[in-house]
Amino acid sequence: MRGLLMTTGNSMAFRYGDNMIFEWIRTILILPANVLIFMPALVLYLAGYRWTLNHPALLALGGVLLILGLLLAGWTMRLFAVKGKGTAAPWNPPKNLVVSGPYRHVRNPMITSVLTMLLAEALLLNTWWCFGLFVLFTLGNMIYFPLFEEKDLEKRFGASYLEYKHHVPRWIPRLTPWNPTKA
Repeated sequence: MRGLLMTTGNSMAFRYGDNMIFEWIRTILILPANVLIFMPALVLYLAGYRWTLNHPALLALGGVLLILGLLLAGWTMRLFAVKGKGTAAPWNPPKNLVVSGPYRHVRNPMITSVLTMLLAEALLLNTWWCFGLFVLFTLGNMIYFPLFEEKDLEKRFGASYLEYKHHVPRWIPRLTPWNPTKA
């Protein structure tokens, strides 16, 4: 399978591998698009939601959170494609353990990006319904990751994942990045 991104020296360049681009589009449409677009739209529609203007400070905070969430999501997806040689989807997981960039601070920065964007939605749309989805998504991941995801990563990556897991927290980021070469 050809990669979405390739390295050329110290810079990154896009390589249009049809398979990998298709995998990333499918991954984005099925996973974050459902959580960030389709589910909130359905809940808000069923609740008869009508938008009202939020306080300007909360709108600004929501905008900043949305931008930060999008940037973090892009960064983590790029790392999965380039270093992990896969996607965030269970049908095409990374072939290599990714322990660089934000993954040196926290084990689940991709979920952090989605949670950040869900919180931004609640602020931008001025609705407790989206905040409720944020809480449900948070609780769901707090159950799913230790019971399923981490067990799968332990099987796939063995001792390297266990060492990483020992040094890098699941949800609350480390202030200093973990350096696997010094561990």
